[in-house]
Amino acid sequence: MPIRIWDIPREEYFVSGHRLCPGCGAGIIMRHLAKALGGKGIIAHATGCVEVSTTYYPETSWRIPWIHVAFENVAAVASGIEAAYKVLKRKGIVDPNKDVKIVAVAGDGGTFDIGFQALSGMLERGHDVLYLVYDNEAYMNTGIQRSGSTPFGAWTTTTPVGDVWIYGEWRPKTRKDLLFIAMAHNIPYYATVNPAYITDLYEKISKALTIKGPKLIHAFSPCPPGWRINDDDTIRVSRLAVQTGVWINLEYVNGVVRVTTPVPRRRPVEEYLKIQGRFRHLDKEAIEKIQAMVDEYVAKINKLVGKEVIGPVER
Repeated sequence: MPIRIWDIPREEYFVSGHRLCPGCGAGIIMRHLAKALGGKGIIAHATGCVEVSTTYYPETSWRIPWIHVAFENVAAVASGIEAAYKVLKRKGIVDPNKDVKIVAVAGDGGTFDIGFQALSGMLERGHDVLYLVYDNEAYMNTGIQRSGSTPFGAWTTTTPVGDVWIYGEWRPKTRKDLLFIAMAHNIPYYATVNPAYITDLYEKISKALTIKGPKLIHAFSPCPPGWRINDDDTIRVSRLAVQTGVWINLEYVNGVVRVTTPVPRRRPVEEYLKIQGRFRHLDKEAIEKIQAMVDEYVAKINKLVGKEVIGPVER
């Protein structure tokens, strides 16, 4: 039976006092990650927005064992924690029947770019670790620079917009796709989650924590200052991402891909783009180009799952 909203625990392990921006999508994601862990895990956390905003010395918003590591090596550190815990179990230093969940958390910069090698190594070696990436589609912590997750057409401080440079991020085919990276590593579980679909998010994190081996969860994480949206538009933007097909909630379990939030008829991608300041420079031709790119990707996913579960655009 699917998880319902009242099935989510009321206990809080990610608490108030952090300095995350109002409307930050990552705060919603971290809150429910902590709830799923129930205070019984170890989190390794890469440098990034969430790290600097939740652990102002000498305070912390985490009621879970937590370690801050460098931008590029969170997957390697989580792998080491997992390996060390196995040794402690084998030597009888800790209870061999106690199951402690090891989690790695990083943003898109620390995953798609700087930490990509360490992530690949963790997946390849088969460590029993859940890796969660909160994807705000740029290096938001250091000034909104372009990352390997920045979508085509988006303004960032390193993909500026001008009379000649009209698209912002102009490379349409370089955004890395973690689904196919997960498939290439043949891991047992990969999922995408979105803060507008909170039960789907919580259920997938909880499910991943029960699976042995490497797990990878890719979380859609709106950033109000970086995306130039209102603080209260986070859920609206997140929902539109799914309704337009820009973001697809799915999971990959032991080689099988399943869409978990079907969209019988998609809304035009322009509805998603027009409420974000980072896309306000786009003209009709650019928007049509992005629509075509989304249509192409949706068709690719529908073909992968073997049936059409994300429908055509409403005209």
